[in-house]
Amino acid sequence: MAAPVTPAARAEDSEAALNAALADVPELARLLEVDPYLKPYAVDFQRRYKQFSQILNNIGENEGGIDKFSRGYESFGVHRCADGGLYCKEWAPGAEGVFLTGDFNGWNPFSYPYKKLDYGKWELYIPPKQNKSVLVPHGSKLKVVITSKSGEILYRISPWAKYVVREGANVNYDWLHWDPEHSYEFKHSRPKKPRSLRIYESHVGISSHEGKVASYKHFTCNVLPRIKDLGYNCIQLMAIMEHAYYASFGYQITSFFAASSRYGTPEELKELVDTAHSMGIIVLLDVVHSHASKNSADGLNMFDGTDSCYFHSGPRGTHDLWDSRLFAYSSWEVLRFLLSNIRWWLEEYRFDGFRFDGVTSMLYHHHGMGQGFSGDYSEYFGLQVDEDALTYLMLANHLVHTLYPDSITIAEDVSGMPALCSPISQGGGGFDYRLAMAIPDKWIQLLKEFKDEDWNMGDIVYTLTNRRYLEKCIAYAESHDQALVGDKTVAFWLMDAEMYTNMSVLSPFTPVIDRGIQLHKMIRLITHGLGGEGYLNFMGNEFGHPEWLDFPRKGNNESYHYARRQFHLTDDDLLRYKFLNNFDRDMNRLEERCGWLSAPQAYVSEKHEGNKIIAFERAGLLFIFNFHPSKSYTDYRVGTALPGKFKIVLDSDAAEYGGHQRLDHSTDFFSEAFEHNGRPCSLLVYIPSRVALILQNVDLPN
Repeated sequence: MAAPVTPAARAEDSEAALNAALADVPELARLLEVDPYLKPYAVDFQRRYKQFSQILNNIGENEGGIDKFSRGYESFGVHRCADGGLYCKEWAPGAEGVFLTGDFNGWNPFSYPYKKLDYGKWELYIPPKQNKSVLVPHGSKLKVVITSKSGEILYRISPWAKYVVREGANVNYDWLHWDPEHSYEFKHSRPKKPRSLRIYESHVGISSHEGKVASYKHFTCNVLPRIKDLGYNCIQLMAIMEHAYYASFGYQITSFFAASSRYGTPEELKELVDTAHSMGIIVLLDVVHSHASKNSADGLNMFDGTDSCYFHSGPRGTHDLWDSRLFAYSSWEVLRFLLSNIRWWLEEYRFDGFRFDGVTSMLYHHHGMGQGFSGDYSEYFGLQVDEDALTYLMLANHLVHTLYPDSITIAEDVSGMPALCSPISQGGGGFDYRLAMAIPDKWIQLLKEFKDEDWNMGDIVYTLTNRRYLEKCIAYAESHDQALVGDKTVAFWLMDAEMYTNMSVLSPFTPVIDRGIQLHKMIRLITHGLGGEGYLNFMGNEFGHPEWLDFPRKGNNESYHYARRQFHLTDDDLLRYKFLNNFDRDMNRLEERCGWLSAPQAYVSEKHEGNKIIAFERAGLLFIFNFHPSKSYTDYRVGTALPGKFKIVLDSDAAEYGGHQRLDHSTDFFSEAFEHNGRPCSLLVYIPSRVALILQNVDLPN
């Protein structure tokens, strides 16, 4: 019988394991210094980093490096050769035979067979015509024909297809060979990485006020100038990767390399990105590598006639809640496909980075379903973590930041996994930002469940500041999730039915509309100022867009009425939407000037429950919020670190923002050496009810 392990021996083993982890992960010591509570999980970071390094080394040994490995789109798919011939390549490990057919050969399914290579790959070279004319003309239809081991003949779209369209009343998409004589030539260089990130989350298809699918051209000409005027420096484009079902909001991808044709051509998307760059705006792609559509006729599913290929076979390959397929991230060719997809959007369309969708689903075998995520560190380590998926995300971030160091990656993770936004060299995931997903939930909870006088100031501050040190967050009061049918936007929670009758400046300023307009501004500003290192707004919500968002589907008789954005409402001088739009614009412009998002986290000097006052300092500015529905305060003392003269630089009560003009902007406020709330100085200020103020010390150099 073995002798029991003594506590001393156990401690010695633990110390040895920690030292081994520190030796293997170059900067793990820095991570553990910032968060010592992660020390018991040092071996987990070691294992993850070693798996990442091993795969990267294997790619180097077998593929000539990740640079070459991530260029799969240069050989896979269908390509015109310099001699006028055609080179085709696919990965179909479960296929018995692979063929190319289309308009070019009269749809003869078997006249052009692929040659079988090692590792499930197939290739085909079709020599040029004698007269050197184009073998497969631009815009002609193609299909890959798969003969399965069970004898089925399957017509498939290449996973690498660059353009697919749905014609007429067809149910399925068709693959069109995209090889234009003149490709779009980019005229503008990529903007530099912004100091502060102010994101305008956008969907091209709903960007018009008309009941139709809007185009890339429409967005370029009509929406980009609005975004620029509002002071946003980044656009996050949703639903660009091709998805057969419009109402999926772009989250059921069928063709990963194809820009959605429902909005226009690939060249028109390139023009959109290029025009944004000319305005100094960077463009992020909402990339969906967490799952794929179950479609087989025009998607990746069952491509080679098996339920595996790109996905896990059996139950592990299906997401029960989303009814979609789940990638096998440990597969060599799946890694090639996904990493090449990342590179494709960076190189071909010049996107400046990505918002990775569904990261929580990727990180855990349970996909986050039925999990509360209390914050206990044991939830983020162990067998429930899908380390193959995590390793893929590390590889993707490594690739993005190696190719373009100024690129930005954002993780949509609700779990709060530690170190997801720490450098890979520390054993982290390598993301630049994560979405602060608890913040919108908190605002909706307050609006749904609490009277204004019962709002807890400490709870609001805790939610807005509860983030991991040195892991940057994107704060937002609401995103597309809150705009969808079944939920309500902040504006709709605040004003509801009165938005239909009382948003005219000629109608009475009712208590409901007054409250709604004032709180809408305050919620956005405190989220912007306190909630993170970046800020996000979903298109239209900046001006309190009325109604919800609902895509055409059977349940609403295929109506486009709610699948649009009524930007014209802000242009109507007789409507109150202009006030919210003006405030959003000036809030962003002030941030551009003062840079609070890139400044260290705010110092909160006051969160007074009885008075409903929150005060904090950030980037040399003094933010003051009075959430009380009726009480105003004369000569209210507010603490500050800075002596000197202060002026109001933003006032939610100003006339141009639909306020009550209760403050004199010519007033000078002088702070004195009178300690208050832990600050060495303080000043006296008049704070009207339901008002947000920003004061700036004018004695300091800008």
